[in-house]
Amino acid sequence: MYDYAIVRVVPRVEREEFVNVGALVSCAKRRFLEARIELNEPRLIAIDPTLDVEIVRSYLAAIPLICAGGEQSGPIGQLPQRERFHWLVAPRSTIIQTSRVHTGFCKNLDAVLERLLDAKVRPPQVKPSAVEMTDVGMKQAIHFLSVTAPTVGMEKLSTSPHKED
Repeated sequence: MYDYAIVRVVPRVEREEFVNVGALVSCAKRRFLEARIELNEPRLIAIDPTLDVEIVRSYLAAIPLICAGGEQSGPIGQLPQRERFHWLVAPRSTIIQTSRVHTGFCKNLDAVLERLLDAKVRPPQVKPSAVEMTDVGMKQAIHFLSVTAPTVGMEKLSTSPHKED
């Protein structure tokens, strides 16, 4: 069993807009605590063009260090592993926040981190099959519209709001 949370950047807290930028996974039984951060700067700038990305990057860099523990991770990094996880996921009203904690079951915690990044952090990727079907799909859509357009909704289009006597 493992716990996870998604790391978010909330550029303007008062607006409650955020971008998912990473994932934290903890498994006490396996003594596992790891975070992976993938900052998508253009997405953040789209929300707040005035954002100081360098400061955000430095704040985010501390998260994997705290997970790793040790002297280089400061006072929080000296806490036991589970306490570090709870400190990292504690609710905050700051620019760096996490989602609620969720629980799952798995055998490969590294794979879980990758799946979380794919599902929650990384922008969706266009599937190659969708790109290949564009020409065919477009022809089908045009055909569908040409066949259905004259019959679907035409009664609304042909009715004038003004009655002619």
